[in-house]
Amino acid sequence: MTGRDQQRATVLFGWLAGELRTPEAIALLGLSERQAWRLRRRYVAEGPAALVHGNRGRASPRRIPDALRARVLELGRTTYDGANDCHLTELLAEREGIHLGRVSVRRILRAAGRPSPRRHRPPRHRRRRERMPREGLLLQLDGSRHDWLQGRGPWLTLVGAIDDATGRVVAATFRDEEDTAGYLEILRTTVRENGIPAAIYRDRHGAFEARAGLGAQPETPEERRLTTQAGRALAALGIRSIAARSAQAKGRIERSWGTDQDRLVLLLRLAGACDRQSANRVLATYLPERNARFAVEPADPVPAWRSVPEETDLDAIFAFHYRRVVANDHTIRIGGLALQLPALPGRRGYAGRRVEVEVRLDGRIVVSDRGRVLLATEPILDARRLRSLETAPANLARRDLATVATDRAGYPPRADHPWRRAGAGRSLSSPVRHQRSKIRLAAPPSPVG
Repeated sequence: MTGRDQQRATVLFGWLAGELRTPEAIALLGLSERQAWRLRRRYVAEGPAALVHGNRGRASPRRIPDALRARVLELGRTTYDGANDCHLTELLAEREGIHLGRVSVRRILRAAGRPSPRRHRPPRHRRRRERMPREGLLLQLDGSRHDWLQGRGPWLTLVGAIDDATGRVVAATFRDEEDTAGYLEILRTTVRENGIPAAIYRDRHGAFEARAGLGAQPETPEERRLTTQAGRALAALGIRSIAARSAQAKGRIERSWGTDQDRLVLLLRLAGACDRQSANRVLATYLPERNARFAVEPADPVPAWRSVPEETDLDAIFAFHYRRVVANDHTIRIGGLALQLPALPGRRGYAGRRVEVEVRLDGRIVVSDRGRVLLATEPILDARRLRSLETAPANLARRDLATVATDRAGYPPRADHPWRRAGAGRSLSSPVRHQRSKIRLAAPPSPVG
């Protein structure tokens, strides 16, 4: 008896004993009322044997005889070796007088461990996409996670951009992970050294598209792109962002990673690089040699890079932008830090206003209000804190950035704390409140109008 048969026997026994009512028993049996009563009558007359089907354990009368199965298998291995399932079925009917269906022949061969001679469909015809005719029309962006240091240090991610027309790596950098700061850095380097490209071709990494689970999601692809820091920077310069649907679509930069993993890994080992800083130094000397070896001439020698307007501040564009509300004590919080905003001459306080906060890639913070710079700090955010800010604004609004702060008072209090001194009038078990320190600039820069 199977498990279902045993369960039905239990239900029928309870039904007959009066432990289950008729509607409950019918529901547990999973049968119609008519079939449930028929099963009950058979159970009373025959006992548990009534639950087992009469054909259980018997061979089907339509089963292919064992001798015929052996004959088909022998012919498939010898005379007609190499024929596919459909052709073998036709040969057996035409030459041997064995009339079986293709499914039956296939089942006989697979049960004996005989695979099909054609295991894959013929490859689809794919047309190679030609390179862009002019340099600067399209950049391919991607990151390669690899053991670049071969165990001498942590795994790193090489984030780079390659020109589609020439195959030249226009910018690259080693990062701990494939993150927004890395893409902003290589885009800023590209624009500074070459100009503004017409478009980029990238994957669907979270640096370019807002992901699910970050609160209210935009509906269109364009809105998803603009909600990210990289998407905002690309829109500010008029760079079209194209999302690839597969890794093969970015074949040019994917093949470039294979070249770098052969050549650059060896150079890193010869230079003794063991961390990200030393690896980036080796990368700076490797890129010119690599481009001279593998770059090709474009079909049209006239480049398509657009010049950067003189008034454009690339450091401000390729930065993390956030909106913050000024507290009543004229401070704002960013990255777990509390920044004191200076008073503006000739105007009253501006508590409660929303200001624009720019976190630059070098760790500087610039606070502005309607184009007026309120505060510009020196680099105060290290790489770890900068890494914590690399999320979409939708996620940032839900996340307590103070969790990454390191400027808190310690807990428990230090040994020379006044509460630990004798006669302080407070027991050692008294609760200690965390006091969040504030960074106040000794001489804040004068506001720029």
